[in-house]
Amino acid sequence: MSKVNRRKAIRNLSLGIGVISFSGTTMAQSVSKNVLNSFQDNLKGNINHSVCRWCYQNIPLEEFAEKSKDIGIKAIDLLKPDEWDVVIKKGLQCSLATDTFASITEGFNNPKNHSELQKKYQNLISQASHSGIQQVIVFSGNRNGISEEEGWENCAKGLDPLVKHAEENDVTLIMELLNSKVDHKDYQCDRTPWGVSLVDKIGSTSFKLLYDIYHMQIMEGDIIATINKNKDYIAHYHTGGVPGRHEINHTQELNYPAIMKAIVANGFTGYVAQEFIPTYEDSLEALKEGIEICDV
Repeated sequence: MSKVNRRKAIRNLSLGIGVISFSGTTMAQSVSKNVLNSFQDNLKGNINHSVCRWCYQNIPLEEFAEKSKDIGIKAIDLLKPDEWDVVIKKGLQCSLATDTFASITEGFNNPKNHSELQKKYQNLISQASHSGIQQVIVFSGNRNGISEEEGWENCAKGLDPLVKHAEENDVTLIMELLNSKVDHKDYQCDRTPWGVSLVDKIGSTSFKLLYDIYHMQIMEGDIIATINKNKDYIAHYHTGGVPGRHEINHTQELNYPAIMKAIVANGFTGYVAQEFIPTYEDSLEALKEGIEICDV
């Protein structure tokens, strides 16, 4: 069955077309489950697939975890502590932990934030470790007049005690690279060299980068060469179509199969998380398409 026809078949089944009652369930449900099992079985297994929760907030987390697992996703990104057990009980993992205090705009580049962030992150790191979660997200914060060098030094100082705590708890702190042109005006960690320099400054395997392909295409381009050059600095990847941050298919400019092949060739064993905003009426169909595109 072609990809297009398979997607159409699953969509029709989800709408209840041709539903026939059979032994207390429905034939449509049985066929749909078989199609999903076939989809999982055909995944190559070279990419550890994950997905960002915030893009699918309209779906209850328990249901979202079940359906994500059905399409071969192993983990869910950006979950808060009260959400971790929900996905763990469904046989998934939280691939990247966060909490409500984690601020993109008020981060470690400003010393006034250090005391509060250190206290709250220390607790989050301990919680994550206790739950077997290995990655916690951090942010540089907005510049607000802080120079590149000053922000770099401030981040290193503010993160230092937390990185040591992370080392002791088998957790990796990862700072996300975000674009400051479209989505996060004035954000400081907006280019790979800045982030790489910070990793070198801190000098610990418990601090690395989250390379967001969408954001870095906007800021830098040259995606494959950049990740090849900096593969040892990257612990996590996010996807998204450019422009628009929607589906990662032919409607946007990035060649995701080629990018994924480069990631695999680099020996990457972490997670690649889908972080696009679906435009399809069936958002999970868009997610399944993204997994299929990235499964190289």
